[in-house]
Amino acid sequence: MDRSLTEHGFLPQLDPLHSFPHDSPLAVLDEIGHDLPSLLLEQGFRERARQLVIPPWAEPADPAAAIPQLRLYYVRLGFLASGYINQVGQPPVGILPRNLAVPLCDACRRLSRPPILSYDGYALYNWKRFDATRPIELGNIDTIQNFIHLYDEHWFILVHVEIEQIAAQLLAGVELAARGISTRDGAAVNQALREIGESVWRQVNVLRRIPEKMDPALYYKTFRPYIRFFENVVYEGVDATPMNFRGETGAQSSIMPTLVALMKIPHQPSLLTNHLVDMQTFMPEEHRRLIAEVRGLNDLRPLADKELYNDVLEAMATFREVHYGWAEEYINKRVADPRGTGGTPYMQWLAQLISETRAHKIP
Repeated sequence: MDRSLTEHGFLPQLDPLHSFPHDSPLAVLDEIGHDLPSLLLEQGFRERARQLVIPPWAEPADPAAAIPQLRLYYVRLGFLASGYINQVGQPPVGILPRNLAVPLCDACRRLSRPPILSYDGYALYNWKRFDATRPIELGNIDTIQNFIHLYDEHWFILVHVEIEQIAAQLLAGVELAARGISTRDGAAVNQALREIGESVWRQVNVLRRIPEKMDPALYYKTFRPYIRFFENVVYEGVDATPMNFRGETGAQSSIMPTLVALMKIPHQPSLLTNHLVDMQTFMPEEHRRLIAEVRGLNDLRPLADKELYNDVLEAMATFREVHYGWAEEYINKRVADPRGTGGTPYMQWLAQLISETRAHKIP
């Protein structure tokens, strides 16, 4: 396993770049990004956006700067594109203009991912620390890019960032479990389960903090629309065929798929399981490789202590339960909306995941 995963979880090994070098042609994107929440309040935003001159991606002179800059380029363009298609208060549109579509598709091709803002661009690459000597946690982090001025959106993103950082402990446990499985070392497997369980319960506690600084009515009306899926959108200058892509959703996080792969939870084949597989195409390439690697491990269940094994499953189910509760409070109570930002019947599917996770416990 890549060492960075056991140090930073599914976050980048180095803190994300939050601005381009001042002498870079790409620096104009920082100014556009800074102004985006204000521009999106204007009726003429789309007309203005069609006039923007977006610098094409160019490899920086320093090879080490390429990936951080490319990720920031994707974040800035991904927010612009989703703002354009899903602008709140304006009629829907089905064409992403050439000046946005071409560079976005180029960046996403280089990152081996679909051309839409996903969980990685909205959360994994979209944070900075106030104090680089302190941990990546709420109170010491802020977002780089937003759709709206209200702090509620910052908080929504940052809760996920801390959860992803906690995954460092979880992934260290997964690595230990893999060694224990290969050597038939029950003590190592059980220590791994203990560490994994502790980390997931920590993630549950962070997820429970969502209401502290996020108003349900504001979430539904102000920034949730911007992270919705693209349906029948033509990418001008790229392809004349209308395309569909999943919107940003927590289902694109790699945490639960990694745990499901490790614990060998047998989710009933359905549209849900097909959807979860589809969600992996929106994950960073290195995360997809890790999930495949963990899926290939032998079952640790025969080596596991019953209570430790079941505690991990209970922590997973509780995490999903808290998520289900927030989906009910922040979305379902606002309006009957069977399709979430990823375009799925989320309430029904979340309930299925919870019950099937608990059903896998050792009796």
